[in-house]
Parts: sequence; C-alpha cells; structure tokens
Amino acid sequence: MTSTLDAPDIPAPEALPALRRRTNAVLIAGQILGGLGVPVGITLAPVLATDVSGTEAVSGLAPTASAAGTALLSLPLAALMNARGRRAGLVLAYVIGALGAGIVVLASVVGSFALLLLGMAAFGAGSLATLQARFAAADLAEPDRRGRSISLIIWATTIGSVLGPNIAAPTSRVFADSAISKEAGPFLFAGGIFAVAALVVAVLLRPDPLLTARALDPEQHEAPRGSSLKAGIAAVAASPMARLALVTVAASHTVMVSIMVMTPVDLGHHGASLELVGLVISGHIAGMYAFSPVMGWLADRFGRLSVIGLAVGLLSCAALLAGTAGPSHARTAAGLFLLGLGWSAGLVSGSALLTDSVPQSARAAVQGLSDLTMNAAAGIGGAAAGLIVAKASYGWLNLIGACVLLPMAALAVRRAVRKT
Repeated sequence: MTSTLDAPDIPAPEALPALRRRTNAVLIAGQILGGLGVPVGITLAPVLATDVSGTEAVSGLAPTASAAGTALLSLPLAALMNARGRRAGLVLAYVIGALGAGIVVLASVVGSFALLLLGMAAFGAGSLATLQARFAAADLAEPDRRGRSISLIIWATTIGSVLGPNIAAPTSRVFADSAISKEAGPFLFAGGIFAVAALVVAVLLRPDPLLTARALDPEQHEAPRGSSLKAGIAAVAASPMARLALVTVAASHTVMVSIMVMTPVDLGHHGASLELVGLVISGHIAGMYAFSPVMGWLADRFGRLSVIGLAVGLLSCAALLAGTAGPSHARTAAGLFLLGLGWSAGLVSGSALLTDSVPQSARAAVQGLSDLTMNAAAGIGGAAAGLIVAKASYGWLNLIGACVLLPMAALAVRRAVRKT
C-alpha cells in the first residue's frame, strides 16, 4: 500500500504537460547513462569469464548470469515500486548494478569464477532499470500518446548502446599497469555510470510519476495487497488484452534473442569477417532502437493490435530471410535488421497494451511480471538456440522461432475479431 507520506500533491491540469516533459527528460538522461553501462557487460562478460575460469567452455555462463539477475530482480523491484514509486525502484536497480560491477572487478582480481557469476547477476539490475524506465514514461502519458512515450525512452537507449562498446577499449587502457585486467577495468567505468544514473534519478525524478498517476486517479489510489507476483498474475488473468500483451512482449523478445545470439556463429561458418559481423549486429541494433518512435506513433495512431500484427509480420520475414540466407551476407543483414524492427514493434505495442489493459493500482506488479517473463523466456530461448544450431541448423532455428510467434498471432487475431 502506498504511504500517505509518499503520495505527492495532485498537480493542476495546466501543469501536467510540463511535468510530463520534465519526467521524460530525466528518464531519457537515465536511459543514456544506463545504455552506456549495460553494453560493457554484453561485450566483455564472455571474455572475462574465459580469463577467470581458464576455459572457453563456460564463457557463456557470465552473460546468462546477467540475464538471470535481470529476471530474478524484476518482481522484488516491482514490489518496491508498488509501495514507494518508480524513483525508489529505479535508484535501487542502478545501485545494485553498480555494486555488481564492483564485484565483477573483485572476482577478476582474486580469480573467483563463482564470485564473477554473482557479480554479473547483480550487474543485470542495470539492464532491468533501463527496461522499467519505459513504464515510468507511460505513468503520466495521455492514453492516446502512451505508445510514443514508451518508444521515446526505448529510442534513448540507442545513444548509450552505440557509444558503450566503443568506450570499453579506451577505458581498459587506463588499468594497463594495475592489478585490474583490461577486461575487468571497463566494469569499474560501468559501475560509476550506474551510480551517476542513480543520482540523476534520485534527485530529479520528482514528483514520482507512478505516485502522481495514482494521485490523479483516486478511485484506484491504493496499491494491491499481497505479493507482487500474485497481484500481477491476478491482473493479467482478469484481462484478455493483458494476456495478449504479455505474450507479445515475451514472444518478440525470445525470438529476437534466440536468432540474434546465433547469427554471428552462422556468419562465421560462411566466412564472414569480424568487421562484417559487427556491421550486421549494428544494423540489427539500429532496427531495435532507432525506429522505435515510428512504432510508438503507429501504435497510437492505428492501435496496439495493428502494430502487434506488424510485429508478427516483420519477425516472420526476418526468420525467413535469415534462415534461408546461406552464404548471402546481405540477406542475413536484411533479416537481422527486420528482426530488430519486429522486436521494436512488439515491445512498444505490447508494453503500451499492457499498461492500457490493467488498473492503475496493478500496473507496477504486472509490468514487473512482464519483465520477468520476457527475460526468463529469452534466457531459455538463447540457451536452446545453441543446441538447435548444433543438432540441426541455423535455418531450423529460424523456423522454430517463427513457430513461437503463432500463439501471439492467434491471440491478436482473436482479439481483433472480437473487437469488430
């Protein structure tokens, strides 16, 4: 339940536009900072795991630990947001991420692989903060602009995601003559960035958007009782549209992650250079983030169901192109770009629909459940992707990925038919 001490004054109607702009500006600043820190883990975690463990066989466990941390922390932080608002949850997520970065560096110095995995799990909280920020932008958004508000925060991630990996190399040289390895040094930088992001949110995200939204909706002012998991499941179970939204976010993210993680391997099998692999992944990331405002506008203008249908189409085309590309690197690149666009369409429309479909009082719990589901499903999908490629082929992986979209498509068609 929200404490009366936490509840902000109700802003005057004429003050709301300025408050929305201020809230979005703070969230964008946090997203840029978080985006600078998170790619460090994605880029260097497997290399650092190999260095600490002494074998490449367990290198994939470090990024897996980060994804697991993101999933496991989703519900506790959602419960905190339910009780104390977005600011408390986002600040704690960034602080945990910063502590995780420090633990990773310590693990590198002492040579402890178990400690490294613990640090990477905590580091995953930084990624969770960047995910939850999109919902904070939706708290005060007008219903017909909610998609655009969410997409703006997703778009802001582009800046950090592009710059982050390029900062890792020069940062590592700072620690060349110290006990900290060049692979671990950038994690200190990432931890510092997370700490700055926490400070920005703690000082400037006032009044709290979630608590303000509840104050503006007094009929649903109190947060639900009980655990965040139970509250989230109950709210989703009561709303067919919320179920569709949850499936959309989870399926889009799972298909994207599963195909994306194995694409560099497939490109390598067909003789692609590391530079070409980098260009293909850069194009994929551009598809994910750079065009999210377009997806937000489409979701607000033509409806959430239309953009969910677009997501199914884009992701299916991506699987078809990438899965049948063979030695055609251009075809693989086109498939990965469409894969990013499809993910963007699914995440923006699904997140907006999820927020639309549940009561204000249950939103934080449902949004936490959404991030838990999407990250857990993607973790399983990413792990299974390697087995599928090893036992069958990259083409079969793409076919199976397309099949994962079938429940999402069926639910969307069912809801569209019932609306007509």
